[in-house]
Amino acid sequence: MRTRAVQVLQLEADLRRALKRREFELHYQPIVCLADNRLAGFEALIRWRKSDGTLVPPADFIPLCEETDMILPIGDWVLNEACAQLSTWLGRYPRTNMQISVNLSVRQLRQKDLLFRVRDALDSRRLPPERLKLEITESAVMDNADLSSAILNELNAMQISLSIDDFGTGYSSLNYLRRLPVNTLKIDQSFVRGITNDRKQAGIVESTIILAHKLGMDVIAEGVETHEQARQLRSFNAEYGQGYLFARPLQAGDAEQLLAG
Repeated sequence: MRTRAVQVLQLEADLRRALKRREFELHYQPIVCLADNRLAGFEALIRWRKSDGTLVPPADFIPLCEETDMILPIGDWVLNEACAQLSTWLGRYPRTNMQISVNLSVRQLRQKDLLFRVRDALDSRRLPPERLKLEITESAVMDNADLSSAILNELNAMQISLSIDDFGTGYSSLNYLRRLPVNTLKIDQSFVRGITNDRKQAGIVESTIILAHKLGMDVIAEGVETHEQARQLRSFNAEYGQGYLFARPLQAGDAEQLLAG
């Protein structure tokens, strides 16, 4: 326990230094319309590049960020950086019709001034609110369903899109799900992976897509890696796909090439 506590304290100190030294960067993974391969948007994903150039895998620091209050300043940085980048892209490519997706943690969802922070990130970049999509895991939503419902309704009233991330891996109440102002369900990659060779897995994915549509939501399938998976998802009427078939998470310059092309 002592070793674990020391590790957490050390990582927290490292993260504070990294934020001050601007060692964090965002990579952008495309979200693609399955019907015509049109670029629909990007998900902003944080990366930590240390001063020696090494890239720290998100799995090595994000979980510990969420255990400490460091997720709050880092989450603020991600939100503001993503909005700033999208504003730049829209200035260069005004005809593009895309959204930027940003993950929202449990701790951020509990912030009393969350709405102010989101509004400030949008207003300071003159970014229309409908260009932003906030992704919340189903576990985060259900952690305090009543509070989550109230906050999500206020965000929805601001015309911000909302997405349930990693759907199927947590625990959800369909009763709450139908009441939440959610626009999108993201089906976790663990379900998408087996849809071409596992009938039960395919049945779960197809049923989830039908459920989402019945509730007035669209669907993003995560972890799409093969053309066969994309074809299967298209046959299930899933609207969007995200995964290595289309592109890995890209640095801003590489992501912009997709917009330019």
